[in-house]
This record gives sequence, C-alpha cells and structure tokens, in this order.
Amino acid sequence: MSVTRVVVGYDATLPSSAAVDAAARLVPHAHAWITYLWTPPLVDEDLRRRLWTGSRSLDEFIQAIEREGQWRADRIADIGATLARASGWQAETLAHRVMGGEGLELAQLVEKMQPDLVLLGTRGLRGIRAVLGSVSDIVVHQSPKPVLVVPHPLLSTEHHALTDGPVLLGWDGSPGARAALDTAQRLLPGRNLLFATVEDDDTTPEAPPRTGDADPTWLRIPRGHGTTAQAVAHGLITGARDHDAALLVVGSRGRTAAAEILLGSVVMATLHQSHRPVLVVPQPDAD
Repeated sequence: MSVTRVVVGYDATLPSSAAVDAAARLVPHAHAWITYLWTPPLVDEDLRRRLWTGSRSLDEFIQAIEREGQWRADRIADIGATLARASGWQAETLAHRVMGGEGLELAQLVEKMQPDLVLLGTRGLRGIRAVLGSVSDIVVHQSPKPVLVVPHPLLSTEHHALTDGPVLLGWDGSPGARAALDTAQRLLPGRNLLFATVEDDDTTPEAPPRTGDADPTWLRIPRGHGTTAQAVAHGLITGARDHDAALLVVGSRGRTAAAEILLGSVVMATLHQSHRPVLVVPQPDAD
C-alpha cells in the first residue's frame, strides 16, 4: 500500500494537534514531516534575563538565544511527531528558523519537498473573525500541492465521520473539479464519493464521470443566500452536513493573480464557513 507524504504545519496548539489526529483518520497510511517554523527569539523574558546574566558579550547573548530557541523549536516538533506516531503515522521533524511570513515560508518549503499533501489546523473562526492573510489562507493560495485544512473544534458527529464518512466533492465539470476528483481518489481510496453541484439557473454542468461499477451519486443542492460565492459555499457545506461527509473537496483555479481573486471567493468562503475539513486541490499547471 502506498504511503502518502504529508507536510504538517504544527505549532503545538490544540487546533494543530487535533488536525493531526483528524488527518490520520482520513489518511491512515502516511509519512509526515512535522514542521515547526520559528522566529527568534522564541524565549520568554525570564529566560532572556538568565541568558544575559551568564553572558560576557552581546554576541554570546545572541548565540545563547539562538541555541535555546532552536532547542525549544526542536522540542515542539518532537511533540508533534510523537502525536503523529501515536495516531499511526510515520513521522520525522523539521524545525525551520524563519524571519517572519510563516505562510509564505511554508508554501516555499512545500514547493521544495513536493509532498502529496499539506496539513493545517485552524481555530475555525467564522465571518469577520476569519481574517484574510492568515497562515492557512496564504498556504492555500500559494501551495502547489493539495492542502487539507481542519477546523477546530469538530463536533462528535463530525469527528466520527472522519473514519468512514463519504467524501463530498464540489463538481462543476471544470478542469479544477477533475483535478480535485483525481486527488480525492488517490488520497482517499475506497471512500464513497458524492458529487455536489450547487444549482444555478444559468448553467448546467457536465455530468460527473463513473468512478466504479455504479453510477455516480450526483447531488443537486439548492443555492444559499448572499453573493454567488457565499451561496455556493453554503450549498456545499449544507450538503456535507446533511450527508454526514468526512470532508469537502474543492478544486481551485490556479495561482495566477487573476485566479487568486476567484480562489478568494468560493474556495475561501468554503474554508471560512465549513465546520468540517476542507481539501483544496490546485489545478495542475495552472500558473
């Protein structure tokens, strides 16, 4: 059985820890790089006083802060790796020093490592509290690989659905939707796929393809209220809730400047409003 390679953005918070547990239920066979991006000094005021008292020069003081900061970063990554192994994954650590811009740094790391999946946990903030420009938003925009975003907290029913619940895939017949389908079949083999189309009087999407011996399950979901993006996102989220889906899968339209505007609509509305995990799949060769 193939092993999925996962870059995990980890910071020892409850959302990031819960994301590892949730992802291990969705993708049980994985090798994870538990990645903690840290910014100096990563030591509290009391420790800085201790280091300064025991240092003879400013250079020694800076070196001591760097040493302690790296040691703490390694410890945080170790905690994440222990959790990942307890969840059934293989795991190794990567504590990476950065000077800020964690979202961009993580996206660049993904570009370099070429995993099958990127995992992030969020606090599940909704509405105006879901601030654009967060680490998860930036990684979703910039990552060349699929990104799984797990909101926190999950209800007990949402958590139970992770193990064997169906996968609800937003379907509009586009290349992005087809890329999302390919990714869902590769990362989540054996899961029941539900193709969800939010009804639109102006267009009729191409019917979803057969994924096995049976005809595909095609859900026609009424649009919600609000803007087009909000209405489509609401429809997808409602469909996932009504069918007790393990997660939603949506395809993006690429990473060009113009495409980011589109990504910032339906996909971001879904991310900011969903109470279930969302897998965002970039369109291949879109940029």
